[in-house]
Amino acid sequence: MKIGIFFCLKVCYMNAKIAIQGIKGSFHHQVAQEYYENNVVVDECLSFEELVDSLLSGRSEQAVMAIENSIAGPIIPNYALIDKYNLHIIGEHYLRIHQNLMALKGQKIEDIVEVHSHPMALLQCMDFLKKYPNIKLVEDKDTAETARRIQEKQLKGIAAIASVAASEMYDLEILAPEIQTIKNNMTRFVIIKKENSFLAEEDINRASLKFELDHKRGSLAAVLNVMSDCKMNLTKIQSLPKIETPWKYSFFVDVTFEKYTDYAKAKSLLEIMAEYFKVLGEYKNTKP
Repeated sequence: MKIGIFFCLKVCYMNAKIAIQGIKGSFHHQVAQEYYENNVVVDECLSFEELVDSLLSGRSEQAVMAIENSIAGPIIPNYALIDKYNLHIIGEHYLRIHQNLMALKGQKIEDIVEVHSHPMALLQCMDFLKKYPNIKLVEDKDTAETARRIQEKQLKGIAAIASVAASEMYDLEILAPEIQTIKNNMTRFVIIKKENSFLAEEDINRASLKFELDHKRGSLAAVLNVMSDCKMNLTKIQSLPKIETPWKYSFFVDVTFEKYTDYAKAKSLLEIMAEYFKVLGEYKNTKP
């Protein structure tokens, strides 16, 4: 029964539409294909706000959302979107990111005057790009969409940074492979849904939480001590200012644990200690 519930979370959505940020050939598309293990039907969204709208409007039933990168760090606005619209994290997937410089066939790097890509991709490749100070860097909405536009409009002198899959899908030539600064470049994606999906407690060993604390000495330290005492491993903590309340912050944390009973104890204590406490998701840890 336990295996059946976890298996159904993926397989039961074989014919459902999954929202992704970007288009086919993007890293989000690759994650959707790997996570759902089938030829998934995707709703292509050129922004994370559009992705959330796809869920809320019912165009899609689940969504793939990048949440942090091993080089560039957390994507803080995405935590805020999940929180603001009361979405639920029901799973996660890690993807090794391989960035490649590509352009129309027959061109060389010396022919390139502009490189277009998503800001995160440009940031991940900055050491390589610094070797070409005469090339203008242009931020764009999506890696794969940039590659497609170069092909559709036959844009000479313009290169994209994107995946090998995007180069093959849009028939571009890779001018320089693997240009990311750190070769072991990995992005963590979360699977989100409008309603929660309930796993058996024995399948849950990771949680994403949000809490707000009274602005006084030692309040955060007390919370961290509770997590430690309850045998939870704090894998990430991120503060986000509350715009409506100056000098007040929300904390977004990820924790892993071996026993759900330890986590449940910590959760009950945090609900008492925090001025505000919210569970963003309870799911299975898949970190490699």
